[in-house]
Amino acid sequence: MKILVTGAAGFIGFHVSQVLLDKGHEVIGLDNINDYYDVNLKYSRLEELGINRDQASRFNEICNSESHSKFSFIRMNLEDREGLPNLFKNQNFDIVCNLAAQAGVRYSLENPETYIDSNLVGFLNILECCRHNDIKHLVYASSSSVYGLNKKIPFATDDNVDHPISLYAATKKSNELMAHTYSHLFKTPTTGLRFFTVYGPWGRPDMAMFLFVDAIENDRTIKVFNHGNMERDFTYIDDIVEGVVRIIEKPTNDRVDAKELYKVYNIGNNNSVRLMDFIEEIETNLNKTAEKNMMPMQPGDVERTWADVDELIKDYDYRPNTSIKEGVKSFIDWFKAYYK
Repeated sequence: MKILVTGAAGFIGFHVSQVLLDKGHEVIGLDNINDYYDVNLKYSRLEELGINRDQASRFNEICNSESHSKFSFIRMNLEDREGLPNLFKNQNFDIVCNLAAQAGVRYSLENPETYIDSNLVGFLNILECCRHNDIKHLVYASSSSVYGLNKKIPFATDDNVDHPISLYAATKKSNELMAHTYSHLFKTPTTGLRFFTVYGPWGRPDMAMFLFVDAIENDRTIKVFNHGNMERDFTYIDDIVEGVVRIIEKPTNDRVDAKELYKVYNIGNNNSVRLMDFIEEIETNLNKTAEKNMMPMQPGDVERTWADVDELIKDYDYRPNTSIKEGVKSFIDWFKAYYK
């Protein structure tokens, strides 16, 4: 299949692209390589896919990988209302996997406009392109943050999600509503994935795993919010990618009515881990004890997340099986090699 992966220079998009290529699919990666975090990490991911920095720096120009015959890359903004439709028209994609978005809960408190541009205008552009180019399936990233102030644990996809507590979460919920509308009106099969705290090699520098390891390794104090009284459904990147790729590869022929054309799933580890246990596992692997600054809860944050993934197990035989012990070690091995 010919697959467009947006956010291909990002953490999840990079890994998804790698696995799809390994399975023999043709992949065109798209990313705007913004400076929300260190662009050098984004360029390094692309280099792993055979795209050099000079190629990746050019806007709106498709470049071919030096090491993967079936991978190409284009630097483009999702909200480009001329460039994106032209890309779809010229490339004849079978499937679209939209992982590009302005990420980060706390960043949305200070830079709301970027979330509207990427996550709302950009997503509408994706939907319009799918509608007008007979895309067989749109798989897109939502987020566990849509659960907001929900108290019921574990979080299930039939829970009410009308109380987001960050603009980022509100844009992700909006994406689900927009996808529902297009599935209903234009019969476009869409699948939204509510990702739960993803971590692993090549991870984002703004996320807990990276921040903790970087600080402890370099003898800096770590910030522990809500005085450590937090739990997260930490999900290893390989488990996430396995689920995403299964959904991409499964035909949607059986999704005939509006209810079946539109799907939303939780994708997580199906388990909740105490933040202090997570930190302790990092300390064990680094053979260091962290200096901890115990702080109050941050605006937009929640105390606990836990994914009910029963629907994903039933429909796709999804089986996350990477333990925190394995996952933390794998990340730290990569971190030390990359920043040696």
